[in-house]
Amino acid sequence: MPWIYFLPSRGSLQVWRRHFLVWRKVSQASLVGNLGEPLLILLAMGYGMGRFVGSLDGMSYWLFVTTGLVAASSMHTATFESLYGAFTRMTRQNTFHAMLITPLSVADVVSGEILWAATKAFIAGLCILLVGMFWTDISGLAVLAILPVILGSGILFAAMGMVATAISPSYDFFFYYVTLIISPMYLFCGIFFPIDQFPAVARTAIGLLPLTHVVALIRPLAQGKIPEHLFMHLAVPTLIALLAYLLAVSLVRRRILV
Repeated sequence: MPWIYFLPSRGSLQVWRRHFLVWRKVSQASLVGNLGEPLLILLAMGYGMGRFVGSLDGMSYWLFVTTGLVAASSMHTATFESLYGAFTRMTRQNTFHAMLITPLSVADVVSGEILWAATKAFIAGLCILLVGMFWTDISGLAVLAILPVILGSGILFAAMGMVATAISPSYDFFFYYVTLIISPMYLFCGIFFPIDQFPAVARTAIGLLPLTHVVALIRPLAQGKIPEHLFMHLAVPTLIALLAYLLAVSLVRRRILV
């Protein structure tokens, strides 16, 4: 496929704007649904477990689990928007087909979907951070440093989700993706406990998962420190996001146009 098919135009912002206007009408219910569970987990783990654990890796368990949940919340929000939201628009509402009648390209539609899912992930991560500021020593400057990471994380997991959406025959297919890819990252990428206690083989496998690198970026930034192995933690998610985007555009184009 010629490379020009993968380049989005400013039309992707119109796709984003369309989704924002629709979401604005149900924003309150959407925010409660997206933020309620991670905030409850934060309170339960931070207050409940934090009293027994004390500190981990030189920080309070409150801060440890808050930074982990910021990464996890951005992953979950971007994933579910790019799965269920995008699949509904593509197959049930025929929104993709309607957009492609206009001058928009497949790259515009896919990149608009990714930007919108990343925006929701950004909102979710920001809310967790703001709540965490009341219980931890995260500074306002640290929040500003973390926000670009949250947006990048949203783009990454939204692009991955769009690949699953492009090949999914039904909603039931998403159980495979969530159970086999998203849930293992949520449980084993250092959200609730350090990964350095795992055997070397397991640590190597976990190091290949993108959420591990997102957590490795957010956690030291919350302490006002520069993350170790900064280039690697930026390069791995960026490469995965780029490959996922190219694959998503190709698969959506084949599903809709070919």
